[in-house]
Amino acid sequence: MVDAILQARVGSSRLPAKVMAPIMGKPLISHIVERVRASKCVKRIILATTKLKEDDKLNDLAAKMGIMCFRGEDNDVLARFYGAATEFDLQLILRVCCDNPFTDPVIIDELCQKFFEVNADYVSTSIERSFPLGMDLEVFTFEALRSAFQNATLNYEREHVTPYIYKHPELFKLFFLKAEGKLKRPELRLTVDTDKDLALARRIYQQLYRHGKIFHIDEIIDFVDDHPRLQSINAHIVQKDIPSS
Repeated sequence: MVDAILQARVGSSRLPAKVMAPIMGKPLISHIVERVRASKCVKRIILATTKLKEDDKLNDLAAKMGIMCFRGEDNDVLARFYGAATEFDLQLILRVCCDNPFTDPVIIDELCQKFFEVNADYVSTSIERSFPLGMDLEVFTFEALRSAFQNATLNYEREHVTPYIYKHPELFKLFFLKAEGKLKRPELRLTVDTDKDLALARRIYQQLYRHGKIFHIDEIIDFVDDHPRLQSINAHIVQKDIPSS
């Protein structure tokens, strides 16, 4: 079993307050919590947000959703994660970014299974891209997180939490889960970073969402493939990549 840390803040640069954007009558982040809760391997969910006044609403929403909340650094997200993990005594951590409204509990469970099978320090779906963008998940040990917190010095290592871990294979045992079959669609953009991304997410939810039922990535791919024009909504968006060094 693992504990999930969901990172979120209201003040995102490209699409402010996107985590609170309504989709089918609920904030985007509420759908993510619902989907993570459907995982068989997640024990607890902790929302890691900032101490900024604007994020009071996220703290309040966490209470309404019945999850814990940790408030920490704004730009040093690594410090925020480490603070949350320390505060709640986490040992195995699932990292979920709250710009991914289609986070899939089946993929979470598969990633966790691989984590235990190979006895890894860190596993990921996204460092070697094969799944659609938006299926990004990472599981890592508290010891790996602590090492990153103590040793990472570059700004992007602090902002993106895990680069220090996966860029040091000599220090950590790494495993990268690769998509197979119909799920191998790295060209699909299913994250929310702009208004166009949000428009596509709302269209998919309108078609597939049913209260109390989780729809999965294979259903999304089928729907998008049956309606090719949907991909053009956000196909032109350039993803902000993490620097390679």
